[in-house]
Amino acid sequence: MILAHQISRAFGRFAACKFRFGLQGLINSAYVRLFGLDMSEFRKPSGYDSLLALFTRKLEVPRAIDDKNNVFVSPSDGKVLFAGVGEGDMAMSVKGYTYSARELVGGELPGEFSYANIYLSPKDYHHYHAPCDLRLLSASYIPGALYSVSERTLSHKPELYALNERVVLRCESASGAWIYLVFVGAINVAKMRFSFDKTIQTNAKSGAPSEHKYKCLYVKKGEDLGCFELGSTVVVLADSSSVRFDEISGKSVKFGERIGEII
Repeated sequence: MILAHQISRAFGRFAACKFRFGLQGLINSAYVRLFGLDMSEFRKPSGYDSLLALFTRKLEVPRAIDDKNNVFVSPSDGKVLFAGVGEGDMAMSVKGYTYSARELVGGELPGEFSYANIYLSPKDYHHYHAPCDLRLLSASYIPGALYSVSERTLSHKPELYALNERVVLRCESASGAWIYLVFVGAINVAKMRFSFDKTIQTNAKSGAPSEHKYKCLYVKKGEDLGCFELGSTVVVLADSSSVRFDEISGKSVKFGERIGEII
């Protein structure tokens, strides 16, 4: 998969290019039409000086976020490929296909877990946010492959979440429940960015794992955590005795919408 990393870095360099004389606007508009982006919450396509700026666009219209303490909101836009409760160590990537949660996070989970896999397509808003009030404890970068994370690929290689490059954010809710947010890289996702720690490097040539620990780092529900530089997947794993997901498997969700409750 070295070639996939090289392709992704090359695509990232191309996406960061700023073309002149109206060409950038044409490129952006073509991308919007090709993938069917809804730009109603954002600047018009010509307002971004590169494809990268368009990919990582920020909301111009604030999202309404349910501020009830017991409401767990979606950390991103996307499609929930599957949500449920783990069986032993196993979770489903898509219906009928499983992966190891332990291998995904790089170690044993603190206990029984519920989970949701949210796939971000190229048309989606690519920022990710805190699904509830959180204390951030650590962020672990785990190098790996860069397979596509589409539903079609998952049906052939269901364990790929645990094979791909990823960043595991270990958190604690205001009530003390453990929550892991796992940001999974994919082909053409040149980087994953984190607003609370600029030193986290993904798709790096060194390919070395790293761990970042934090003291007294708190974020509020809805606060921006960072973004993918194109689409990918966010996997949420949480203490099943404290977080229960709604019936959301197969549904499209928006950041800020309720997807579960904190018990």
